[in-house]
Amino acid sequence: MALLKKICSAVVVAALPLSVAFADPAVVMAPGGAGGGYDAAARVPLQVMQEAGIFTDGAQVTNKGGAGGTIGLAEFVRTAKGNDNAIMSIGSILVGAIILNKSPVSLDDVVPLVRLADDAGAVAVPPNSPFKTIEDITKALADNPGANPIGGGSIGGVDHVTAALLAQAADIDPKTINYVPYTGGAEMITALAGGQLKLAISGLSELKPYADQGRLRLIAVTSDERLPGTDVPTLKESGLDVVIGNWRGIVGAPGMSDDGRKMWLDRFEKMHATPEWKKALADHEWTDAYLAGDDFATFLDEEKERQKEVLESVGLIK
Repeated sequence: MALLKKICSAVVVAALPLSVAFADPAVVMAPGGAGGGYDAAARVPLQVMQEAGIFTDGAQVTNKGGAGGTIGLAEFVRTAKGNDNAIMSIGSILVGAIILNKSPVSLDDVVPLVRLADDAGAVAVPPNSPFKTIEDITKALADNPGANPIGGGSIGGVDHVTAALLAQAADIDPKTINYVPYTGGAEMITALAGGQLKLAISGLSELKPYADQGRLRLIAVTSDERLPGTDVPTLKESGLDVVIGNWRGIVGAPGMSDDGRKMWLDRFEKMHATPEWKKALADHEWTDAYLAGDDFATFLDEEKERQKEVLESVGLIK
């Protein structure tokens, strides 16, 4: 029950802050808490479309978190069938959560539209933590993994996989790590600052604002190379051969028509070319990872297999 309480969050419904009158607003599912990665992936592209004059009819965004996004996915599949104006944000976390939770609904039930961006992960500690480097962290985990709880997103999500791969690369049994899942970044940061967690793993875009405020300290990023504007070493630089990120994308409703699919693909193609989108990528510390239509569908099929292999390798599934 404790785990269930942690992975389930309340539904939050809020309109995007759009100044125009709504004609035929988009119906948007963000399968995570307000302010998190799924939420930004749902709202930011539509805000850019409005600023650029591509789609100005507004949007009604529903936040429904829990179980790595599979609860929101199930709701989307149940309520949005055949609605050409309904879309949902997805990410790497959702692919793993579907596998781990043996979800009765999957990405086969929706219409792949676009992969938009990649959000590198980061490892953070409280500002007064004795941990200064990844080596300090791996030594502590090797000595007593249970005494060093690691906060992150849902069980089996990209943060959990990152923690497991970090342990594995340091010759620590991934099954021994004390991983604590959270549905929202704010709750996890509060636990980190309060000492309930010794470290946290999440997207850099979620952690960096708190680091800028002095509420946590970044130790490493999970990208292949150092990222602009963030003077933090990579895990590879720190001696661990781990590179992983959380891509973000958009899918359409089950049964979306060919015309509806083309409508959204045209909108996203125009958006991707705008200076407003380039600014949004920079503002959110996202890397451009644009992939559309059939190419995105092929990527999703490959990603399902890749994540299944990773989850098996770290002992999360058999």
